[in-house]
Amino acid sequence: IWQKRTLFEKSAKAPLIIRAPELSGNGRPCHRIVEFVDIFPTLVDLVKLKHDQKLSGRTLVPLLKNPSLEWKGNAVTQILRPADDRLDQPVMGISIRTHRWRYTEWGEGGRFGNELYDYQSDPAEFTNLAVQPDKKMNTLIRGLQQMLHQKASPTTPVTPFNPKRL
Repeated sequence: IWQKRTLFEKSAKAPLIIRAPELSGNGRPCHRIVEFVDIFPTLVDLVKLKHDQKLSGRTLVPLLKNPSLEWKGNAVTQILRPADDRLDQPVMGISIRTHRWRYTEWGEGGRFGNELYDYQSDPAEFTNLAVQPDKKMNTLIRGLQQMLHQKASPTTPVTPFNPKRL
């Protein structure tokens, strides 16, 4: 997928390898959905660092101990698509991936479109179910939208960008 400027699975997925020899699941693959934001809480947990702050993400140590553990994971991915001959401005795309579904919004609230793919029946993401939703799909989309916007909100204060600090 050219320059990975999409939110399709082939573009959004990245391998993650963590070596923790003292844990029982070490060396076994795990195919659960996790996020890069989970790496820091995992490292904090592995080195037994005491802290009292709420961390973004969650520790992956339970999966490192048991890679086949039941895991209710989802992942948020976002990308800035640059302006092109179809759009005169850059557009932010944001997506949530669950075990079965990927829901994507282009622009705030899906202003430039939205996508819904069912990995159970369409693992190659050929059929966008968001373009002709029925009542059942609308309910699913609303639930995924809520999950996306709740999860995509920062859990810690965001420092405004200041180019003078660079």
